[in-house]
Amino acid sequence: MRASQRDADTLTAFEPLRYGARHLLATAETQLALLRENTVQSRWVYQLGVLRGALDRLDELHEQWLATRDALPATAKPGTADFDDALAGHHAESWSYLDDWATHGTALREINSAALKAPSPLAPTPVPASVRRIAARR
Repeated sequence: MRASQRDADTLTAFEPLRYGARHLLATAETQLALLRENTVQSRWVYQLGVLRGALDRLDELHEQWLATRDALPATAKPGTADFDDALAGHHAESWSYLDDWATHGTALREINSAALKAPSPLAPTPVPASVRRIAARR
């Protein structure tokens, strides 16, 4: 019973993120491609792959749940054994992919932090004031 509740709670917590997750992944992949090689953690590419695979599988499982729910008898409503058992099965199947997001999702934040700290390829490297004064005197 605890595992079933954990599975349901985890899916509920992930739901608001699921709709923007592809955008987050695309942003992280773009940022990663622009980072200098010496600032990139080698695990980030792997972690983004795990997150993308987990999201693909969660989308598939969601579609399967919708089909399963629609195939249930008309009497199967939340609170009935038919509905609740099918939903618990969906939650159980989804849990390991949600755990992947909980485990590897920090890579999105780490990549973003590295990108924010990286020098912009559009802006020139700032010259210290002392060098500017010396150059101006000449």
